[in-house]
Amino acid sequence: MYEADGKDGRSPDVRDGKRSASTKGAGTGSPQGPADAVTIREACLRASSFLRDCGVDDHASSAEWLLQHALGLDRSDFLMRWGEPFPMERHEAWRRMLERRAQGEPVQYITGEQEFYGLPFRVTPAVLIPRQETELLVEQIVKIGRRMWPNGGPLVADIGCGSGAIPVTIAVQCPGWNVTATDISADAVEVARANAEANGVGDRIRFYTGDLLEAYVRERIRVDILVSNPPYIESADIAGLQREVRLYEPMLALDGGPDGLRFYRRILEQIRELPAPPALIGFELGQGQARAVAELLRIAGHWDDIRIVEDLAGIERHVIGSIKFS
Repeated sequence: MYEADGKDGRSPDVRDGKRSASTKGAGTGSPQGPADAVTIREACLRASSFLRDCGVDDHASSAEWLLQHALGLDRSDFLMRWGEPFPMERHEAWRRMLERRAQGEPVQYITGEQEFYGLPFRVTPAVLIPRQETELLVEQIVKIGRRMWPNGGPLVADIGCGSGAIPVTIAVQCPGWNVTATDISADAVEVARANAEANGVGDRIRFYTGDLLEAYVRERIRVDILVSNPPYIESADIAGLQREVRLYEPMLALDGGPDGLRFYRRILEQIRELPAPPALIGFELGQGQARAVAELLRIAGHWDDIRIVEDLAGIERHVIGSIKFS
C-alpha cells in the first residue's frame, strides 16, 4: 500500500485497505487555539498532536497540508514563513478544517483539490480521490498508444471517469487523440467537465452520462482505446475499509460486487456490442485480482498480448491488453 509520506499528503491505497483507522479520541475536544505569540510552526505541531489523539494516521502531513491551504501558501513559502506568528484572522477557518479531519474526512475533500500527474484537480464527495497508482495506468496507455498510433487519432473511452483525472491527463499528454469519458453519476461528470475546462482541454473531451459502455453501444461509437478504473472492492470488505473511505468516498466507486470483478465482466460483455473491440484496453484493479482479470481478457479472445503491470509497491495493479496490427 502507499502510505502518506508526510510531504505531499497523498492518501494510502485505501481501496485495498482492510484496516480501519483508530477512532480513539475522534470527535472529542477541539484543536487548541494559537495564542498571539504562537508561530506557524508551533500551531502546526499543536494541530498534528490534536489529530494524532483523534486517531488520524497521517496526522503530521494532514496538519501541514491543511495549514498550507488555510494560509494560501505553497510548500516553499510555507516553510519560509515557518517562524512567523500565526495570523489570527485565519484561525477559525483552520479550526473548522481540523475538526473535519478529526472526524475522518479526507484532506482532499476539505481542501477540494488533489494533484494528479502534475495537474490540479477539483474533488468533491461525488468522486473518488485520484491516487498515485492510477498515474501508472495513464503512463502505460499513453506509451503503448503512441506506439500503436504514431500519427495520432485514436478514440479513447474512459469508463467511470469520476473526477476526470484519466481522460483529462490523456488529453493533455496526447493533443492528437480523440478523448471521451463516461460515468453513471451526473455529479461526477459535472466535476470531470469542470476539471477538463480548468486544465485547458474542455473542448477536446466529450462526456457522456450513463452505465459503463451504454452510450457507446447506443451511438455505435468505435472505441480504439478503452481505459477504466472501476469499482473493485469485494462487497463483504466494504465495512473494513478505512473510515476516510468507508464514510466519505462514493460507494458507487467502491463496491465491485461479491468478488470485486462485477464491472470487469460487464465491460467485457458490453464490448461485444460495439462495432469492434478496442485495440488497446487497460484496467486498474485491486490487490490479488490481476490474474483473474487477465484471464477474463484471455477468455474474451480479442487481444493478442495481455500483460500485468506492477505498481511502485510491487503490487500487480494493472492489466493491459492489445491487438497486433497487421
